[in-house]
Amino acid sequence: MASFNRVILLGNVTRDPELRYISSGTAVTEIGLAVNDRRKTPSGEWVEETTFVDVTLWGRTAEVAGEYVTKGAPLLIEGRLKLDTWEKDGKKNSKLRVVGEKMQLLGSRGDGPRGGGQSRSSGGRPAAREEEYGQNEPDYTGEPQGGSGVAADDDIPF
Repeated sequence: MASFNRVILLGNVTRDPELRYISSGTAVTEIGLAVNDRRKTPSGEWVEETTFVDVTLWGRTAEVAGEYVTKGAPLLIEGRLKLDTWEKDGKKNSKLRVVGEKMQLLGSRGDGPRGGGQSRSSGGRPAAREEEYGQNEPDYTGEPQGGSGVAADDDIPF
């Protein structure tokens, strides 16, 4: 049977991350993420529901989070679900968490208390886009290739 375990969350950080290192020297940090969902009830009222999700980040991603992520900051996390189970005082406990594999910082450096008041991006673009796309972002401001800017019927793919 096939399976697929991917989670994409966009929310606000609920506490400052605390970076630590395990005995092998690998960085790890735990963050909380508040994810809001807005929906209409059968009576027509709008209800906002907040879900709090624990996220574990490892390696360089954990180090970046420890340096740049602050409480209240908007954050996009992509990862997988993991069920932690343990026994305490003879009682079995479990907790579902997200192991974050990719993290996208949203907003600018000046948005949080550790920020320098200046955006990390150049040209007014959001910092997250620059980090994700870098200099490889295509330039759509020039003439289309082919010169005239008008495509022949044979060039249209549909």
